[in-house]
Amino acid sequence: MKRLFPILSVITAILLAYALYAALVVAPTERTMGDVQRIFYYHVPSAWTAFLLFFINFIASIQYLVSRKASAKTAAKWIVLAIGAVGTIACFLPRVQQLFPAGMRPSAVATTVLLIPIFYFLIGWLFPEEKLDVLAVTTAEVGVVFCTIVLVTGPLWARPVWGIWWAVGDLRLTSTLVLWLIYVSYLVLRGFSNSAQTQMLAAALAVFGALDVPLVFLSIWFFRTQHPSPVIGGGGSLDPRMGQVLLINWLAFSCFAFLVCWSRFRLELLHREVEEAHAMESLAGAGVAAKASLPLGRSSR
Repeated sequence: MKRLFPILSVITAILLAYALYAALVVAPTERTMGDVQRIFYYHVPSAWTAFLLFFINFIASIQYLVSRKASAKTAAKWIVLAIGAVGTIACFLPRVQQLFPAGMRPSAVATTVLLIPIFYFLIGWLFPEEKLDVLAVTTAEVGVVFCTIVLVTGPLWARPVWGIWWAVGDLRLTSTLVLWLIYVSYLVLRGFSNSAQTQMLAAALAVFGALDVPLVFLSIWFFRTQHPSPVIGGGGSLDPRMGQVLLINWLAFSCFAFLVCWSRFRLELLHREVEEAHAMESLAGAGVAAKASLPLGRSSR
């Protein structure tokens, strides 16, 4: 696996370079907003990447919470399977489709629901119990970085288009800021708490925080917001060349996020191994000190 990292790094660098060229040169200029619209090719892929990382964090946190009890682990598997099966079938029922906003495709919703059991069992297969928490904290850290990019590029795009940096009270903007604050709180909890229950509390907070992701995504479908309405997924129209450049940038961002997560995951494992070694040395030193403090001629039984 270590040999793959340099190869993937070169591929990712090429993708990022080409994605930049495509965003600045290949993509056509938007008629209304002009060149400032090119922020779109960084703003949207950053949001999608952050959502994906928070979703992985959500799945890993659930698995970590239920991994302590075999009964809870079995129950969670069946619940996830039921959600995937029932949710996918329900998306194609006429009565359920009437609840979807105009332009939202049932097939897209069904695919999203089906990804829940796929990711759940894939993550459970690839990551043993102790590594689930490492995966959770890794994806949360990298996800916060990409969510920060979203919050920075959004106002930079909004100022010349809307005339304001931030639309106060806008549900999409507010819910995204809340999402960022939740995961920053998650990282603060992980970084400054030494309690034995820190990992469990952080996992519970991550599950709660992930519930904000659907609100962020669906806010512009169900509510009137200053944020533009969807231009993809059936909710609007997008120039095919713009769509291709958008997907290229998302692929590049996803590869970059994967490499960062890979490096951070290995670093976190090494950090925990060092802490465990120090703890073992401290225990061994305490045992030697206890023996040395015994009176001469007495046994340590």
